Amino acid sequence: MVTIHPEYVIDENQNKKAVILPFIEWEQILEEIEELEDIRAYDITKSEKDEMIPFEQAVQEIRKGQTF
Repeated sequence: MVTIHPEYVIDENQNKKAVILPFIEWEQILEEIEELEDIRAYDITKSEKDEMIPFEQAVQEIRKGQTF
């Protein structure tokens, strides 16, 4: 889990308008988001009912110019 130390930009009415983070924390957040996107993509792929073929067979078909 990423620990963040936000600083807030506020308007004249003391309403929060923006957040400032240390750059290293921002990079960590982006890495976490990318990992979550990968997990979601994996979950979607695993739940699809498409016909699966072995990797070696797929490579052979691609080399032969066949389409799936």
